[in-house]
Amino acid sequence: MAGGGPAGLALAIAARQRGLSVVLADAQHPAIDKACGEGLLPDAVKSLRELGVSLDAGEAYRLRGIRFVAGGGAAAAQFPGGTCGFGVRRTALHRALASRCEDFGVECLWGQSVEGISGSEVFLKDRTIRARWIVGADGAQSRVRRWAGLDRPRSYRTRYAFRQHYSVAPWTDHVEVYWSQAGQIYVTPVGDNQVGVALISRNPKLRVQEALSLFPRLESRLAHASVISRERGAVTEMRKLRRVCAGNIALVGDASGTVDAITGEGLGLGLRQAALLADCLRADDLGQYQSQHSRLAQRLRLIGRLLLTLDGRPRLQQRTLRVFQQRPEIFAKMLAVHVGAPASGLARNAFALGWNLLTT
Repeated sequence: MAGGGPAGLALAIAARQRGLSVVLADAQHPAIDKACGEGLLPDAVKSLRELGVSLDAGEAYRLRGIRFVAGGGAAAAQFPGGTCGFGVRRTALHRALASRCEDFGVECLWGQSVEGISGSEVFLKDRTIRARWIVGADGAQSRVRRWAGLDRPRSYRTRYAFRQHYSVAPWTDHVEVYWSQAGQIYVTPVGDNQVGVALISRNPKLRVQEALSLFPRLESRLAHASVISRERGAVTEMRKLRRVCAGNIALVGDASGTVDAITGEGLGLGLRQAALLADCLRADDLGQYQSQHSRLAQRLRLIGRLLLTLDGRPRLQQRTLRVFQQRPEIFAKMLAVHVGAPASGLARNAFALGWNLLTT
């Protein structure tokens, strides 16, 4: 397997759980960091439990729901059925996944990049590995995808994300999403005395510190907080591939397509893909993976497009917030579907939201 990020590590663990042998190679060494919102929603937490991955006490902050903040208003909804998410530093999550791989006997070749593939052979700098299956888990700019001839994605609305951490006690057990003309800022508690702040906008030059003045309520919250991490950036977009398999090669995680960071579910999606792919590898049937892969992201792409209609439209943001305040059951139902509850009634609630936006 090429790539040792969360999706690759999750697949390695899931494959070992199903009795398969796994060799994983990555040019970096643990713990690998990456710009992300660092909020694990309930379905991602469930996937980690199924892998037997646990986070050390003090490394994860319990999350109860989502709060939208725009202008002078705010609306919140809790995760369904008393479930919870976790805010966790990406490095802590990576260490936990890598440790679980070691427990399962995965052969992890850290500091070794995959230089090429041919048939059943994978070429590293100083060795060649023969494999029944070759998996690209090497991120949005996947070289495995290009080598396999699968690199013809359809993309929708490229945006830019930047993340920093601040030393301050969390003031809420919700992920907060601040909206403005400039974009969104996600605030995720990731410890007893730190929060992650992730900016998403269409401006590649806009940075977190500069953007705070555009979100005055959040700026006041962080007025006396100190920055405790280096700012990291990434491109975010909806990217869908026509195919995620070719012969004995399969793609997983961001290598197999992405959803906009506005969904907060990129990691959870990668974990679900890993479980599906492990089942299909065990069954010797990549065709099944191809047919089911797009279904996993279908709900998130729909919700992502709905949320992106609010991007850059302050008046629509504030009207939507008023509807959520007046009809909290609509927000609660949409959040429940977002984190994996059955979609029954979603169309009815979407219609109710639209009608209330027209009449508010």
